Amino acid sequence: MADKIDYIEFPSTNRAASSAFFKTAFGWGMTSYGPDYDGLDNAGIDGGIDQAEGRVAATMAIVRTDDLDAAEQRVIAAGGVITQAQFDFPGGRRFHFREPGGNELAVWVSRED
Repeated sequence: MADKIDYIEFPSTNRAASSAFFKTAFGWGMTSYGPDYDGLDNAGIDGGIDQAEGRVAATMAIVRTDDLDAAEQRVIAAGGVITQAQFDFPGGRRFHFREPGGNELAVWVSRED
């Protein structure tokens, strides 16, 4: 699999209000993954609404890869700066980085890969 954006994460100071907004405005469904995170359903791309402490400050695209270590090496070699080291989360493992223009993104690998 080539590296592709397959997830988008919206930070929120009020997960319930954000989820209700997206449901009402666009008809997207929500799957709750606890008090701080809702997954988006039928939004055209997988995504979530993150209210957890330490969430990113802006909407973040997330790239899926087959080899997290190799992707991290490519990001660094291309001039990216790691902003959050690799960590486990339900469903996989990921890291965050900032590209030279200032955008923060993440790269993840599924536990099933």
